[in-house]
Amino acid sequence: MAFYRRMGDIPPKRHTQHRRRDGGLYYEVLVGEEGFSTDSSLLYHRHIPSAIVDSQPWEPPDPTTVANLPLKPRHLRLHELVAGEEWKALDVVTGRRLLLGNGDVRISYAVAGATSPLYRNAIGDECVYVESGTARVDTAFGTLQAGPGDYLILPRAITHRWVPTGNEPLRALCIEADSHIAPPKRYLSRYGQLLEHAPYCERDLRGPDGPLVVADEGETEVYVKHRGRGPGGITGTVLTSPHHPFDVVGWDGCLYPYAFNISDYEPITGRIHQPPPAHQVFEGHNFAICNFVPRKVDYHPLAIPVPYYHSNVDSDEVLFYCCGDYEARQGSGIGQGSVSLHPGGLPHGPQPGAQERSIGVEFFDELAVMIDTFRPLELGAAGAAAEDPGYAWTWNVEETGGRQR
Repeated sequence: MAFYRRMGDIPPKRHTQHRRRDGGLYYEVLVGEEGFSTDSSLLYHRHIPSAIVDSQPWEPPDPTTVANLPLKPRHLRLHELVAGEEWKALDVVTGRRLLLGNGDVRISYAVAGATSPLYRNAIGDECVYVESGTARVDTAFGTLQAGPGDYLILPRAITHRWVPTGNEPLRALCIEADSHIAPPKRYLSRYGQLLEHAPYCERDLRGPDGPLVVADEGETEVYVKHRGRGPGGITGTVLTSPHHPFDVVGWDGCLYPYAFNISDYEPITGRIHQPPPAHQVFEGHNFAICNFVPRKVDYHPLAIPVPYYHSNVDSDEVLFYCCGDYEARQGSGIGQGSVSLHPGGLPHGPQPGAQERSIGVEFFDELAVMIDTFRPLELGAAGAAAEDPGYAWTWNVEETGGRQR
């Protein structure tokens, strides 16, 4: 879902002549999903967008995973993945480090200071959450500015590049789908408008700004991730175009990259504890993305504000802790830059003592992004490297009358 936008110079009628000042035609391109059956946009290029002069193999960041065996909850310390000044030479595309993945979604972490190559993910949409730092995201549709708390939704096969703009490392959680990513269907009208009960609306979505056309730099490489016989069924190709692909003079439609800041998410609260679907922000095939934001918490006189213990028998649950004080995880070693994995098949919930400590609390100052998957997640190399081996045993404490013993 994305509502209609238009930018730049387009003709009054689609699929009709649109000419340059010298009389030549601009090249109309339809970018659409699901075989002309759903959202699309029309872009007008100065040069033929399908022209290439070279094609070479590219090996994307390692997509291989290993099973979560033995089955247990895990804590990954992401800020330990990149040491010293290493980040200055890394970019958000080729510097991604795979944490967790399955056939539906891959979750990576990037710490970057360098400009990425032009990049196109031809496997699925990407949702990139910016933990800290700032960047400019250039696309054929225009430019998006990205900063802390921004989700960037980048539709499948949209050419783009990440340009860090600050002096500090750009830290980002990269969620790569094998499908499209959109607001939950229950938030949308049958025509695609965000409804009154949705926790955000169209005013909160930031589309690309100009300029559209860049100076033609001649032959330009584009890194494409696509399906193939490589590890995990993923491979890559570097395509060389005779002209820079950001040569669009205008476009319109309902498919384009956009940004949404987590601070614009309006939390849904209640007298007693609200289940995770109340915190959902996006969905993909076989997974959901939720976020926990600073909010007033349960106000029933006997409420226990932290989550109850639960066993999501159909889901693996991943939480990325962005900032604040996550009440349910006090005493576990989890902090900013941590990821927890709670696999289906095991009940999970607050750390010992957290329920008692939360009684009477009126406000949670926490910020976290959650991904629930409906197929088991496996560990990538970075996930295994960042693990805190003691996390699984942090519930092994008895409580009596609210006191640990």
